[in-house]
Amino acid sequence: MPEPVIIQGGMGVGVSGWPLARAVSRQGQIGVVSGTALDTVFVRRLQLGDPGGHLRRALARFPVPQLAQRILKRFFLPGGKAPETGFALLPLWTMTPDAARQELTIVANFVEVFLAKEGHDGLVGINYLEKIQLPMLPSLYGALLASVDYVLMGAGIPREIPGALDHLARHEAVSLRIHVEGATATDDFRTWFDPKAIIAQALPPLKRPKFLAIIASSTLALALLKKATGRIDGFVVEGPTAGGHNAPPRGELQLTEGGEPVYGSRDTVDLEVIKSLGLPFWLAGSYGAPEQVQRAVQVGATGVQVGTLFAFCQESGIAQEIKVSLIEQARRGKGLVFTDPRASPAGFPFKVVHMDGSLSEPAVYDERPRLCDLGYLRAVYKKADGTLGYRCPAEPVETYQSKEGACEETGGRKCLCNGLMATIGLPQRQRHGYVEPPLVTAGDEFTHLARMLKPGQAAYTAAEVIAYLLGASPEGGRAAV
Repeated sequence: MPEPVIIQGGMGVGVSGWPLARAVSRQGQIGVVSGTALDTVFVRRLQLGDPGGHLRRALARFPVPQLAQRILKRFFLPGGKAPETGFALLPLWTMTPDAARQELTIVANFVEVFLAKEGHDGLVGINYLEKIQLPMLPSLYGALLASVDYVLMGAGIPREIPGALDHLARHEAVSLRIHVEGATATDDFRTWFDPKAIIAQALPPLKRPKFLAIIASSTLALALLKKATGRIDGFVVEGPTAGGHNAPPRGELQLTEGGEPVYGSRDTVDLEVIKSLGLPFWLAGSYGAPEQVQRAVQVGATGVQVGTLFAFCQESGIAQEIKVSLIEQARRGKGLVFTDPRASPAGFPFKVVHMDGSLSEPAVYDERPRLCDLGYLRAVYKKADGTLGYRCPAEPVETYQSKEGACEETGGRKCLCNGLMATIGLPQRQRHGYVEPPLVTAGDEFTHLARMLKPGQAAYTAAEVIAYLLGASPEGGRAAV
């Protein structure tokens, strides 16, 4: 069968969760769950009592029941935690995680994909940030155990991931080279993962999912095809108007008067080069309209990846009160998205939606005590004595400096980990009662959300997004341009 036209973007932390991916997949398109920080999302939902029993239903289908039961016993709180208490934290990821940390990550990724695929035969993908490397291998393995159909990856150069998928599908040990700040050309720092050391029983070979690299240049596409350790099955070509992390502009960074990065002709992807590679590709970044879908197909793309329209539909993971507020804000023409060159500790420009009470407001940002207690965007660095350490420019400035970090790297950095958790209704209650504020990301299409609202309507569904994009009936199954 031909590849579907629409890929629903894998967004934020838990925004494109299993309910959204399942809804899109059931319409014949590619539903995608976000793999970012899934272990923390999973245990926080268990600590809330697993409303609806969905996580426990998926855990009952994990291929190693005793492992699943061990995790359930450790984290599940019948009835949920007390509102005035914080969530229990997981150990931060390191180069050498213990078995329990790896087990939890495998199970969390399995559960999310299993639920997205449950009850239908549609296609489901999972999206990871290449920048978040330390949990990557057990995360991939958990998704493969649930028969994920696609793995999508951006925010870096995922050269070794295709080969890792080959090995993991055969339950083989695999390693991943880790980017280490301060490393020399002769250094080769790796994290290792052996499925058989965690899953101590024989399992049949797994389906190897298709791998789609998210790229922002034809140069990167060519380099990946030449140097990747395994098969690349296609590309998502993403422009700088897409939500979340954007590729930095090529050349010396220049900013507008308002402080946003300036993108120029060098940042326009040569689609003729992409077409010549002979692989399916989807265009992303302001393709949330039917005429843009048609345009993409006309220039040779398989279709488009759309994020923002799905991010605010009924099935998305954004907390309901935030969703309602921002949809109304967009409907009134007051939507504002700022491409912040400093927000992300990862160093990539990051799209931030202005919202009262969120980290987009300078006063809210200034009031937040700096801390790093989730640590997904920590960088690994080589110390002066040759050993490795971990640091985040959003952590306390004095802490970052004590880890040989430059003070100028800390200005304006926001804790995406905690902010994005709060956006999906899982905010941490810190000591002394401080509750983490949200941080919302969306693409430039956010300002056009009103197009999805019918007269008198304040919400819309994923099926309505697909029908709008493709001109199909929401009940009509697999749509086509």
